[in-house]
Amino acid sequence: MRKYLLLLVLPLFFACKSKSLVANEKAEKNLSAEKIIKNYYANDKIDFSTAYIKSNVSYKDSKQSQSVTAEIKIKKDEMILVSIRFLGITMAKALITPDRVQYYEKPNSKYFDGDYSTLSKWLGAELNYQKIQNLLLGQPLDNLREYKYTSSIFENLYALETVNKSTVKQSYFFDASQFLLKMLTLTEESQAKSLTVFYQEHSNYPQGTLPKRFSIEAAQQKGTSFIGVDYKSVSFNEDFSFPYSVPSGFERINID
Repeated sequence: MRKYLLLLVLPLFFACKSKSLVANEKAEKNLSAEKIIKNYYANDKIDFSTAYIKSNVSYKDSKQSQSVTAEIKIKKDEMILVSIRFLGITMAKALITPDRVQYYEKPNSKYFDGDYSTLSKWLGAELNYQKIQNLLLGQPLDNLREYKYTSSIFENLYALETVNKSTVKQSYFFDASQFLLKMLTLTEESQAKSLTVFYQEHSNYPQGTLPKRFSIEAAQQKGTSFIGVDYKSVSFNEDFSFPYSVPSGFERINID
């Protein structure tokens, strides 16, 4: 169940920093954290009611690898429907709303229906609707204005790192031209696990800038996994439905 759930909602807590970042324009002058945040929000304009994304998704860990297609429908701030298909056959589907996650997978004939507190406990990290939507849109997981940061320059990018007593440290890395988010990391050193998302390419639309290709490298004590996402086409502000129903005979997953 875990592999398909990671492919559906994407992992929100694991990974390692192994890739080299490419900056179109070098960050040469130190900026304060406040200035970096101000510049990011001045350039971060994504305005749409719905988005329909067709993508290719690859998954790999120490035991297996798989490539599938994913159809992602977003009604901004309200719901996300993700359908995973292999050879044109729907293998798993998730309906994500601000207060609930519903999910099923056909290979094991199982489904999940619960709130974020239960799912967060199972995944080992705080999860909510906004984090998932932001991850898909190439935005910081949380509102940058709600945290205190130190600022620096890392591999020609402007970097922010949280200053707080939380066990999870957040870091964000922006290019020097448009202040696009190029990488984010979450690190929990006490548990020897972290998450790194690399936004390698972006596409510009009248509605704003979205990722074109991004990857997630995941590592914890149990091992390392990798997810790559390639947005093949994106359309906005269309009317479409969000059909979701669990096939009959499926067994509900109970998470303690």
